[in-house]
Amino acid sequence: MRSFTRRIALPAIATTALLAALTGCGSGISLDEPIEGPLWRLAQLGDEPIGQSDAQIQFDRSSGRVSGSGGCNRVSGSFTRSGITLKIGQLASTRMACADPTRGANEAQFLSALQSTASYRLAPGRLALLDAGGRTVAILSSGSR
Repeated sequence: MRSFTRRIALPAIATTALLAALTGCGSGISLDEPIEGPLWRLAQLGDEPIGQSDAQIQFDRSSGRVSGSGGCNRVSGSFTRSGITLKIGQLASTRMACADPTRGANEAQFLSALQSTASYRLAPGRLALLDAGGRTVAILSSGSR
C-alpha cells in the first residue's frame, strides 16, 4: 500500500496542485472570480472614457438579478454567468427624461452595451463587458469615483 501511495497518489496530488497553480496564471484571477457583490460604475463605453457618470450596476448571485442605474433611470433584469460567459436578460427601466442630452445618449448606449454582452474579462477593480465578437462594449470600475 505504501508503494502505491508513493508511485501513484503523490504524483497525482502534485500534478493537481501544479495545474491549479498554472490555471491562475495570466490574469491572476480565476475565471470563477465573482462579479457579484461590488457596485460596478461605468468608466468607458466602447473606446470612449466616460467622465462623471451615475451609471452603475450590481449583480446579485442569490437572485440571479442585475440592478442599477443607466445614469437617469433605474434598471433591472436577470443575468446568467458561467466561466467567462455572461448573458444579461431583457432589462426593465423607469422612464424619466434625462435633462442632459449627453447623459441620455450615454444611458442608451450603456443599456445597449449591457444587452449585447456575451462575455467578460475581469481585472482587479475592473470589469470589461465584451460582445459576441470579443469587442469591449463597456468597462466598469468597482473603485470609488
